[in-house]
Amino acid sequence: MVDRRAPETVMRLSRLGSLHQCRLSFMRQLTRRMAAETWQFTRPVFDIDANGVGHAVYTATAGDHSYSLVAFAHDLPDHMRSDRVIAEAWDATFALFDGIPTKADIARLSQNVPKQEAGRVSDNELSLSRANRSVRLWAHVVENLAKGRQPDPAQIEAVGYLMRTTAVYGSGKFGAADREKIADRAEMQAPFQAEMLSVFLTRWFVRDLVEHMAQIQGGVRSTTLDPALASRLGIGNSTGLGMAPFIVNHPVLFNNWIIAREEAIARVRSLPKAKPEEIAQFVSVLTRANRSIDRWQSEHPVQIAKLKDLNQDRAALADFLATNDLTGPSPWDALVTWAEGTLSEEGQELVASLILEPYPDLVDGLGSCMADSNGDAFVIDGAMSIGQMRDLLMASFGWASDLDWVAPEHCARAWYVSEEKLEPRLGERFDEPIADYEQPLAPARDAALALDALKDWNADTLIAEFLATHPQHRHTIRRAQISQIAPYGEIRDNTISADVMPIDMLRAKLSFFGATHFDPRSDRWVRICMYSGAPYPQDLTPENADLWVYPEGTA
Repeated sequence: MVDRRAPETVMRLSRLGSLHQCRLSFMRQLTRRMAAETWQFTRPVFDIDANGVGHAVYTATAGDHSYSLVAFAHDLPDHMRSDRVIAEAWDATFALFDGIPTKADIARLSQNVPKQEAGRVSDNELSLSRANRSVRLWAHVVENLAKGRQPDPAQIEAVGYLMRTTAVYGSGKFGAADREKIADRAEMQAPFQAEMLSVFLTRWFVRDLVEHMAQIQGGVRSTTLDPALASRLGIGNSTGLGMAPFIVNHPVLFNNWIIAREEAIARVRSLPKAKPEEIAQFVSVLTRANRSIDRWQSEHPVQIAKLKDLNQDRAALADFLATNDLTGPSPWDALVTWAEGTLSEEGQELVASLILEPYPDLVDGLGSCMADSNGDAFVIDGAMSIGQMRDLLMASFGWASDLDWVAPEHCARAWYVSEEKLEPRLGERFDEPIADYEQPLAPARDAALALDALKDWNADTLIAEFLATHPQHRHTIRRAQISQIAPYGEIRDNTISADVMPIDMLRAKLSFFGATHFDPRSDRWVRICMYSGAPYPQDLTPENADLWVYPEGTA
């Protein structure tokens, strides 16, 4: 058997920032389940006027539970349209309602959902979100459909979405339901399934809305989107620093995501041979993945360089496969080992994701292991000895004890929470008065400080005695103990260094969502596309519910 890759290899920020979606991605878990269980989808309400203002309801029914996206469409002046978290108005706002809303529910939501942070929802709502139009593409599509023509495929391709969300909030924020309310439902046990469902239904609403506006403008001349073009349209997303601390603050959950993927990779690498149909499936998906990469565009220098490397990797992989047909012993292990010695991290992680595709029976069941229900993990074991604690800290952060944490390059940044929006921010420690407000989002530095504080203590002394006089290290001691059950829970890099790239943390999380076409707009926020290529609810079948992420065709 091939072992899982070591945490010190996997948990570096540059590698986490090179992860790709795979069979375990949350969007694909959801679409597979919806198709296998034959979920029912309806649109009981679509009350949008000629100005594009009103509301609609889209309901998904899964066995004993129904979930309804309540969507509010707004006539937003151009000068008010912003993707920044400080925005106060949007083209559309949404709530995912637990059940089927009554008129009273919709009336209540209409007074709160359009306000987003300024409003309040209840524990009947599972998520709260908002979206803005991609203005030029929206106008282009409406204009052409109104005249009875299809929009230009090249423009569809260049943008990829008609609307992009700027937040999809859940898990108790602004009064929405806590995760515990739905965690025991089979369809919601995998992480972020409510949020992924909200986006899936939002995509349906956006298609309906753009066709409605075209019909208003063009009347009998108007037409609807060609299904092939419509399928290319996903939902964009603008994600900033608010998401980055999540993977630091949820070490057990993040470990479960990483370890599931690493276990899947190890299982496939351990196969002694590949059947002809499995090789054919891999080659087919690789061909389709290359089409997706051809459509991947970015103007950010970091991503431009990574795409250049990825294109070189593709050429090298093609040369390798021309002389290695995967029929030899342990073919997947041989392929991954070759990739590790030849390709960039971007290419290595693409290969690692693609080898999973022929093996749903080996991989897909691991999706049930990716949630976190271990509340006991956060209880500190005061009976642990200081010697044991030192060993745990050194295992995860021994490298950090060698850094000079006074040197400006190692502590240049500080994470804090903005007063206005209560959102995480990353500031310059030596240029801004933020040190007093710093959040505990530098586990490497804090581990080095704890190790220094522990150095003169007797190895047999209980850690509880140490914490009684050094309570400022409680969070570090807790994290170190968590590492016993979550070996992939810690980033093995400095999250406050002068050259830290927060977008690496964003991409790591978004890759597990199933996002594609990462397009950084700075080192602190990124645009992505979700559900591009996916079937719409009414077209969903077991046959098209999974590989939609890899585009078919020749273009």
